[in-house]
Amino acid sequence: MNDDVVNWLRQPGLGKYAKIERERRFLLSEMPSEASKPRLIEDRYIVGTRLRLRRVEVGSQVVYKFCQKVRPDENEPSTVAITNIYLDEPEYRKLCLLPAATLRKTRRIWRIGHDTFVVDEFHDDLAGLLLAEIELPDSSYNLSLPPQIGTEVTDERFSGGYLAHASSDEKAHLLT
Repeated sequence: MNDDVVNWLRQPGLGKYAKIERERRFLLSEMPSEASKPRLIEDRYIVGTRLRLRRVEVGSQVVYKFCQKVRPDENEPSTVAITNIYLDEPEYRKLCLLPAATLRKTRRIWRIGHDTFVVDEFHDDLAGLLLAEIELPDSSYNLSLPPQIGTEVTDERFSGGYLAHASSDEKAHLLT
């Protein structure tokens, strides 16, 4: 019998549709001049859930995604299991009716040698926050950091969900 039929009961973040990501995040003091291909991202973190609704805009093109991120091991903040569903605009608009905390940022691609970082420049009450993030192929990957990279902040405080829901005081503290 097919394993999918037998193993139909799964926990969030498990199963063939969840992709494991190993992310590391770092503070930047300025936008790298080599960072390119900007895209505007609006994330809506649905209150009381681990679900995110995302709108990505590049010029006149827009992509809509519904996502769940789960940490399989709460002691390992760099590893998440992510499941995405791509939506059309009417589905996105319907889900926008759910209560959510919103986060807006411009994301750019920054290639350094064989490594590719994304650099997020946050807007609104997080203006001034620049985060470089890289997804590693495995936990043993030997990452060589360029001199522009600042403090590593691969922890819950700098996750999108935390930043979106953080109080004004918490955000101000992170920006100092």
